[in-house]
Amino acid sequence: MENLENIKAEMLASVAAVENMKGWDDIRVSLIGKKGKITEMMKSLGSLSAEEKIETGKKLNVLKNEIEQALEKKKNLLAEQELNVRLAQEKVDVTLPVRPETQGRIHPVSKIYEEIVAIFGEMGFEVAEGPDIEDQFHNFNALNMPANHPARQMQDTFYIPNKKSDDFDDSYVVRTHTSPVQIRAMESRPLPIRIIAPGRTYRSDYDATHTPMFHQVEGLVIDKNITMAHLKGCLYDFVKAFFELDDVPVRYRPSYFPFTEPSAEMDIGCLKSKNELKIGSGTDWLEILGCGMVHPNVLRAGGIDPDEYQGFAFGMGIDRLAMLKYGIPDLRTFFESDVRWLKHYGFTPLDFSSMTGGLNNNGGSAR
Repeated sequence: MENLENIKAEMLASVAAVENMKGWDDIRVSLIGKKGKITEMMKSLGSLSAEEKIETGKKLNVLKNEIEQALEKKKNLLAEQELNVRLAQEKVDVTLPVRPETQGRIHPVSKIYEEIVAIFGEMGFEVAEGPDIEDQFHNFNALNMPANHPARQMQDTFYIPNKKSDDFDDSYVVRTHTSPVQIRAMESRPLPIRIIAPGRTYRSDYDATHTPMFHQVEGLVIDKNITMAHLKGCLYDFVKAFFELDDVPVRYRPSYFPFTEPSAEMDIGCLKSKNELKIGSGTDWLEILGCGMVHPNVLRAGGIDPDEYQGFAFGMGIDRLAMLKYGIPDLRTFFESDVRWLKHYGFTPLDFSSMTGGLNNNGGSAR
């Protein structure tokens, strides 16, 4: 039998000379395939003596293992080289300029959020946030909503089981309003308090003016000697700034909310026709928000003495404000992710709202 060291050197050289996967497969078959050179050498062991057979067999096994390792190493190297070639050929030049027709738009809800923060920020309000998953104390109990309140029914509220307790009263809820943020502000902030709490809320409802997830903003002011006059002045200044009008007719109708007493709904003057809704003048009225003086029970739940402090609160739907201001007829379209809708109703990027620069900078809506 030929010198195995010379044979190994030739085989390793042939493996190293392979330039592609097809060549690699051909050399593999020629060396260790069923009719390969090493396989034929092993078949010839039968003509040797017993001692030679054992000695040569060991050497051939070592040779086969070394060739297999060399082939595997070469295969990995070729695969990496081919991948690098593909990556170089298929790369995308991310430095290309954005085409105007694919330019993104700011969603109307995001725009209204900025406008609300700008207006109330100018009045001295701070933005407060809270968790979307709430316990029943902050979402209901602390807001003077007893166990039999209609808002706590299963058909209106999304409940989440508490794995640590089988008691239904210990289950969590996906918050039905941003009012729990008011309670958390009372528990954690020093007095006096002046905050707004914008954010997502969730209820089991779906039609042209309701969706399971929607956006609200609530306001809270707590101090000594706060009255309804402060509430009315604050909201009047807001609607004037928001609708960008010098004067807006407003009225307050008595209402009921468990967390305020007295409670009211605020209407603004408008003119309704078959194809148009004009804010600010006319003989019609449009309900826009709910408000009232914070109920003493709610102040106590937040750790505040109602004999020393009092305050007012209000809440309104951000999505509904967007519908009114920008003439959007159906709330459901807000969440359908239709880029054509967003291109029509959206705003240009970097269009920030401020009371000094204007609520609709850079031309406002992209419509």
